[in-house]
Amino acid sequence: MLEMKNVTKTFGSFHALEGLNMTVPTGTVYGLVGPNGAGKSTAIRHLTGVYRPDCGEITLDGQPIYENPAAKGRIGYIPDDIFYFPSASLEDMRRYYRGIYQQFDNALFERLYEVFQLPKKSPIRRFSKGMQKQAAFHLAICCRPEVLILDEPVDGLDPVMRRQVWSLILADVAEHGTTVLISSHNLRELEDICDHVGIMDHGKMLLEKSLADMQGNTVKLQLVGQPPEGLEILHESHSGRLGTYIIRGTAEAVSETVAASSPAYFDVLPLSLEEIFIYELGGVNYEVKNIIL
Repeated sequence: MLEMKNVTKTFGSFHALEGLNMTVPTGTVYGLVGPNGAGKSTAIRHLTGVYRPDCGEITLDGQPIYENPAAKGRIGYIPDDIFYFPSASLEDMRRYYRGIYQQFDNALFERLYEVFQLPKKSPIRRFSKGMQKQAAFHLAICCRPEVLILDEPVDGLDPVMRRQVWSLILADVAEHGTTVLISSHNLRELEDICDHVGIMDHGKMLLEKSLADMQGNTVKLQLVGQPPEGLEILHESHSGRLGTYIIRGTAEAVSETVAASSPAYFDVLPLSLEEIFIYELGGVNYEVKNIIL
C-alpha cells in the first residue's frame, strides 16, 4: 500500500501541499485528478522520493520512501517530461536500468521491440515526443516494478499506441498485481481503466473513493417540475421546462423520492468521471463560461 499522511510542502510562501492524505491500495489502478496547480505533480515527486516533505509521512507498505533505496527499487516512474542521458540509445538505457533494478526482465525487453518497434541504437534525444514516451514505457515495464507511477503517461501518443500502452499496463496489473497510480487530465480514459480515484485541489484531497462508490453516490436527475424536498442538490440548470439536477445520493433512493411526488417526467442517469470532477470542485464555478470577445 502506498500512503501519504498529513503531508505538507511549501516553496517559499507558496503552499503546494497542505495536509495531504492519500491511500493507494495494493494491486489497484488509481487515478489522481485535479485542476492545474492542484499539487498532483508535487505529490508524485514525494511518492517517488524526489522531494522531502516539510512534515508528514510517505510510505510503501509502512516503509518510508525518501532516501530509502530498497523502497525506491520497487517503484517505476514515468514523468511528464521524459529525461534521458544526451547520447544514450535504448540499449544504453537498458544497461543503465538493469544496473538499478535487479528484477529487470531482459526477455520482456526483447519482446517489446515487436510492440514499440523503436530503433535500438539511435540516440533517444532524436526520437519524436511520442517515440520518447514509448521508450519510457519500454524501459519502465521491463523493470517489473511493484508500483508504477505515471504522470500524463500517454500525452503525445497516437490513438492506436495509447490503446496498446493501456493494454500492457492492465495486463501487468492482472498478471503481477502491480499497483498503478496515474495522474492525467484525460478523465475519459481514466474512467475506463481506474478502480480508485482521488480528486485534489489546492494541495488537499477533496475526495478519495473507489470509482464504483463515487459514481454510485452522485447522479444526474432530469425533471419536468419542481424537485421534491429532501434531495441534496449540488447543481442545477434549466432548458425550458426541463431541469437538470446533480444530486448526492444513489439512483434508487433519488428515484424513489422523485417518483413519490408524481412529476410529469423524470429520469435518473449516472454521472461520468468528468462530471463528478466538475461538481466536486464547485459546480458552476468550474463550468465553461461564455465570454463575448
